[in-house]
Amino acid sequence: MTGMSELLDGRPVVGVLHPGAMGAAIGSALKARAGAVIWAAADRTQATSKRAELADLIAVPDVAALARRCALIISICPPHAAVDVASQVADALADRDPADRPLYLEANAVAPATVGRIAQLLGPDTVVDGAVIGPPAWEPGQSVLWMSGRHADPVAALFDGSPFATRVLGADLGQASALKACFALQSKALPTIWLQLAAAAEKAGVAEALRSELSRTGVDLDERVAAVTAKAGAKAWRWAGEMDEAAQAMADLGLPDGFSRAAADLYRRMPPA
Repeated sequence: MTGMSELLDGRPVVGVLHPGAMGAAIGSALKARAGAVIWAAADRTQATSKRAELADLIAVPDVAALARRCALIISICPPHAAVDVASQVADALADRDPADRPLYLEANAVAPATVGRIAQLLGPDTVVDGAVIGPPAWEPGQSVLWMSGRHADPVAALFDGSPFATRVLGADLGQASALKACFALQSKALPTIWLQLAAAAEKAGVAEALRSELSRTGVDLDERVAAVTAKAGAKAWRWAGEMDEAAQAMADLGLPDGFSRAAADLYRRMPPA
């Protein structure tokens, strides 16, 4: 496999699709080990272009141009777009022999089943399942990039010495995404209970009574709601997609998926930041 040999033997060209805040941080983290870190400029916003410029990433015209040059492609996009991005890459590589294709790090917050769909598009031997837990990392100690899949180890090695710590779970695709879904239940689903409490009490006409009762136990409801709203901010629409994927992960495990689906609904109801 060409992508694998370039990762092991040289300074590989790495492509990032598409450099939002997290993608820009990941691209910047790889510059020390990569021959170049590139991104596809077609149809991207000015904000994306600015982030890529600040991270010192190199623009190429489109996804097809990126796919032709890379030994490793990293997909880091909104969860709902993950399959579409993989489809674009698959189309760009359609005329390439499977043994001559780059590796593909699916680093989005998606369900294991979604990783499986992406592996069908690109070939299971080319896909590495990834999950970032933590914020965009510009210094060590903030974030961990978990991986699984047959070729997870050499991809993880590219991040040695970078702000992103890496951990490999094993050779099975879907393990990293399952971990992310489980973590998201406490980091994103659980806090939305405060939004539900506040909305329900308001509609029932008992908001002040609820505030009083919660205050007796040391809980400030308005403070809790404000904290969730501030943390989600402009990312609420993206978190809704992540909660949809987490719900799919729970359902596929035979567990209740209502926690995540309710959280997705509540994030969609939040007014734009």
